[in-house]
Amino acid sequence: MTDRYAVIGNPIAHSRSPAIHAAFARQTGQDIDYSRLLAPLDGFPATALTFFGEGGRGANVTVPFKEAAFRLATHATARATLAEAANTLSFSGGELLADNTDGPGLVRDLVHNLGAQLQRKRILLMGAGGAARGVLPALMAEDPLYLVVANRTASRAETLRDHFRPLGIIEASDYADLRGLKFDLVINATSASLAGEVPPLPPGLFAAGSLAYDMVYGAAPTPFMLAAREAGASRWIDGLGMLVEQAALSFALWRDVRPDTAPVLAALRTELTHTQA
Repeated sequence: MTDRYAVIGNPIAHSRSPAIHAAFARQTGQDIDYSRLLAPLDGFPATALTFFGEGGRGANVTVPFKEAAFRLATHATARATLAEAANTLSFSGGELLADNTDGPGLVRDLVHNLGAQLQRKRILLMGAGGAARGVLPALMAEDPLYLVVANRTASRAETLRDHFRPLGIIEASDYADLRGLKFDLVINATSASLAGEVPPLPPGLFAAGSLAYDMVYGAAPTPFMLAAREAGASRWIDGLGMLVEQAALSFALWRDVRPDTAPVLAALRTELTHTQA
């Protein structure tokens, strides 16, 4: 019998996860069916539990449900527990396991695919929601010089700072107080690009040789990428590589086989480029 998986979110129609996992399945000879599930903003638990009750084996979880997914699970991995957010759920024997592959997926894209150096670098992480929570531990594990969490509401950034303080030097700020600071890596973990918006970046934010990374992806450069280019970033990239890398980790958790991400990422990038054209 074909095993069923899904990605759950709101919105969800744009998600490339079904195509990615279908490519992984063909590559590794796995028999799976992977679909999209739109959950009402107040209905994630019911949507997820119905899916698993009808035979679903696993699910990826995207915005805005990553923290709700962690709370729904009966068990959680150490990294999901640390983040208090989950992007991967596995159902077996009546138990629901939460994991978070976002952070390792992001770091692999940065280091392996993009050749970025994170050790002893200055990192700015914009946003204080589930996306930021999911990647912060993995970023700190790379031993940056320090990491600043910035958010429109400074108190939310301070909550993340306090929660993750044992991992290393983490500071919290609103956007205005970033003035005068420079960063080697600036990561947009907000959903602003989905709304065609950009967080209010002060001038002079990007150091020489800096990388701007938007966790959102699309056929065209995101608003954040365009703003970063104008503000002096040396490189700017979207989150397509992170999407593929975190998906590969989820796939490996479910199927016990690690797919090769390079051809899948290349094909997806080509497809998006043709879509833009």
